[in-house]
Amino acid sequence: MMKAVNISIILPAKNEAEHLADLLPVLRKKYPDTEIIVVNDGSTDNTLEVCNASDVRVITHPYAKGNGAAIKTGARAASGEVLVFMDADGQHNPDDIEKLMEKYLCGFHMVVGSRNFKSQASVSRGVANKIYNYLASWMSGHSVRDLTSGFRVVNAKKFRQFLFLLPNGFSYPTTITMSFFRAGYSVGYVPIKVFSRKGKSHIRLFKDGARFLLIIFKVGTLYSPLKLYLPISLGFFILGCGYYIFTYLTEARFTNMSALLLVTSVIVFLIGLISEQITTLMFSRQDN
Repeated sequence: MMKAVNISIILPAKNEAEHLADLLPVLRKKYPDTEIIVVNDGSTDNTLEVCNASDVRVITHPYAKGNGAAIKTGARAASGEVLVFMDADGQHNPDDIEKLMEKYLCGFHMVVGSRNFKSQASVSRGVANKIYNYLASWMSGHSVRDLTSGFRVVNAKKFRQFLFLLPNGFSYPTTITMSFFRAGYSVGYVPIKVFSRKGKSHIRLFKDGARFLLIIFKVGTLYSPLKLYLPISLGFFILGCGYYIFTYLTEARFTNMSALLLVTSVIVFLIGLISEQITTLMFSRQDN
């Protein structure tokens, strides 16, 4: 199955020498003819030396640019028609690549390794991911089982269409997942179990968690504006009508505040409608 498709395995790495020393030989032995790219994101340990000692292609950033930036570098450099992204910290099982590829070959454009609650690094992160998945499902209109998983198989050509949208930080999986849904591409999920990470994670829960939420709303505004603008518009409309009824019953008059709330409701709705049309035109041009 793996020989039937030209794939590239991409691992963004920052100070992961210890884990790469164990992971790279396993990957090379299991996939001897596959292009393996390690993007060394300004590591200060001996990550570069470990990569050079292995039969892999290494691309080094002169300074740390972020996980998303490393992903984009790897995607631009890869020669495979299918890209496999996985973490370099030893959490992902190389054997699961075949499971994801099997699902991919069923007609999907992207397949994500979906972690269960027990596979999360902590209870707080598991709860946060549940919230992210729910919000993303609501905005995209599709079931999102694991929005933030970094283990995925994706069509290279379609992935590169969205490189300009991907942030340089850890929230690139959020953006690419919602972008694929909005573009009408097929996204599948395969349950996986991850190993416990040794050492300190580079993800900062509160800072990067807030960033994940901002990315969800950013992409939601960009691709499904009415999902955000319509509830806000309805909120202003209900407030305006409620305040008008209150002032009519108590003072028998229509106040400026009621007018302001109702006008704001109409303006917000029109902004959402225009935004929806703009995004539709953008995607129609991209398809052409």
